This record gives sequence, C-alpha cells and structure tokens, in this order.
Amino acid sequence: MKIHEYQAKELFKQYEIKVPNSVLCEKHEDIECVLNQVPIPCVIKAQVHSGARGKAGGVKVAKDFDSAIEVANNILGMELKSSQAGIKKVNKILIEECVDIEKELYLSLTFDRTNECIALILSTEGGMDIENVAKATPEKIHTLQIKEYLNPKELVQKLGFNNEINKKIEKIINSLYKLMIEKDATLVEINPLVITKQGDVIALDAKINFDDNALFRHEDILLLKDETEENPLELEAQKSSLSYIKLDGTIGCMVNGAGLAMATMDVIKLAGKDAANFLDVGGGASSEKIEKAFRLLISDENLEAVFINIFGGILRCDFLAEGVKNAIKTLNVQVPVIVRMEGTNKELGTEILNNSGLKFTVVNDLNEAIEVIRKI
Repeated sequence: MKIHEYQAKELFKQYEIKVPNSVLCEKHEDIECVLNQVPIPCVIKAQVHSGARGKAGGVKVAKDFDSAIEVANNILGMELKSSQAGIKKVNKILIEECVDIEKELYLSLTFDRTNECIALILSTEGGMDIENVAKATPEKIHTLQIKEYLNPKELVQKLGFNNEINKKIEKIINSLYKLMIEKDATLVEINPLVITKQGDVIALDAKINFDDNALFRHEDILLLKDETEENPLELEAQKSSLSYIKLDGTIGCMVNGAGLAMATMDVIKLAGKDAANFLDVGGGASSEKIEKAFRLLISDENLEAVFINIFGGILRCDFLAEGVKNAIKTLNVQVPVIVRMEGTNKELGTEILNNSGLKFTVVNDLNEAIEVIRKI
C-alpha cells in the first residue's frame, strides 16, 4: 500500500525526522487562505502516488503571493502525466515553505530480496535525476546490507561531511529503520534529503510503501489509504479477496496459483501477445468466486480474449466450469474464451463447458493454447 507525501511526512514527525512546514489544500477556494499560513516563497507540490512529479510539472516554486495563487490553481485539478505512473488527476496539493539548500542527498531503506535483508541506500547525488545517477555513475550510490544490526556510521562517513552533519544523518537513518520495522514498511525513501545552509538536515520529500499482508495489525496505516489513487479494477478485486493486478496487454488471464500465473503470462508472450492482468483466484475458490473473477476480467475495455489456465487440485475443474458458464450466461461476453484445465474432475469440467451451448475453445495443452492465442 502506498501513501501520499504529506501523510509520510506526518509519520516522519512521529519519528523525530525533521520536515519543512507545510499545509495541505484540497479545494481551489481554500488556496489563498492556505497560502497565508506558509512563508513566501513556497513550493507547491502535487499529491499523487507517483514519482517523477517534478519532471511532469507537479512541483513548482512560487516566488511571490500572486504567482503562488496561479501555480496552485494550475496544479490542483491537473492531469499529471509521469513516466512512472501514467496519468493521475491531482486532487490535493501540499504548499510548503522553501529551505536554503546547500546539498541534496538520496536516502532509502528497502528490501534486498537477493540477499534476504533490508538494504540501506545512500548517495550524495539526490534529486530528480537519481535514476540517471544510478545508471551513469553507480559508484556514487552506497549500499549497506543490514543482516544483523544497523550501524550506518561507516557508510555515512563516506559522504565526506563534518562530524555534526554525519550525526544528524545517522539519527535520521536510525529513525527510518525503526519506522520501517514498527510499521511493516517495504520502502522508506527521502529524495532529496537536504543539508541546508544553516546546517540542518531535512527530509524535503517522503515516500513510504507498506506490506499489504501486515495491514491487519496497523489500523492507523490502513486509514491513510486513498482509494481515488487505486486502480478501480484492483480495488474491486481486493473487496472480493482476489489477487488482481492490471497490466497493459490485451489477453486476460485467470489462474489458480501465483507460479502458474507467471507461467501463463509467459505463454501469452510466446504467442506474440501481452497479458492484460495478473489474476490468481486461489486454490480454494468456489464457483461463485470464479464468476466474480470473470466479471472483473471482462470489465477491462482493452480485452481481446480471455485465457483460463487452471490446475484442478483444491479447486476442482467442475467448479471452475460452473463459475465460468454462469458468468458468460449472465454477461454479454463478446471476446473469445480459451480454457485449459488439468487435474481433479477435468472430464466433468470439459463436459459442462461443451454442453453449455456457449462458445468456448477448450485446449488440451499449452502448445495448443499458444496457437489459438496467436490467431486472435
């Protein structure tokens, strides 16, 4: 789960991480009032779940009151198109005091899945071009694998700052690590973390992602969820306890099991197409849950076909067939439906589909599925 910058900064405050003074604004008629609460010049920042906001025109500095009103009105309500998250409508802006920046750093804690530990990432080259820094000059990105306990002192010293600044950076790192562990975060990032001309170290931005599987023990975090930032299909899937992720392709796929889902997406790719989604209905899905999943699939306007690839273990093939048959009877399905089943009650499931009076293409193996998808 993602949260907004302004929400992440409120959490930073709880962990004694210094952030600039700022005020949230959600209505055009409130802009002037909010601006009276923040020193001018100020920064107006779009609050959307996306990186690269600055490059997309979602972060701007206003040097006087009149230009601040104009900029705030332009950003609030705009459709921000970023390289990382596509098009997002800006429903909230953060109006924030400017700080005298001496140096911009990059700081994050995230999971290093290869080494099975949390990784601390630190660089003296923070800001909007951090991705280019990582590609062009990777030696400027310093990483510490935290396998037993956190001791950032040696890594921080590599940055070349004086002892006072080093201690402030170390304190922020320790606070971020505590936040990450206590709140079950998967990512905490500050880009940029700035050193001011006055010698302060301030989090100018804030990004936190949380482990969805741990939200049951963090009701305070769950309350921060902004459903307007969620994909509506993914949101509907969550309500039906389905694992669904929207993708950019045109072949919808329904499977039971994450590994089978990945293999199915590869099969679609081998056929020269791209998957429209990841959808795992789970091992114990009922025919009713299958029907809900199918409704979700065909609500995607980009769909050219649906490929159902099921291994009947816990989920019996006849349950699958009943659910799909009921969904197609109820809904006006205009795209081809390809079904491949193996396992428990395969013959019964095939019989249900063949006797339904509806149009299915039942394939015996994945090679046959590839040939059918290729012709779509």
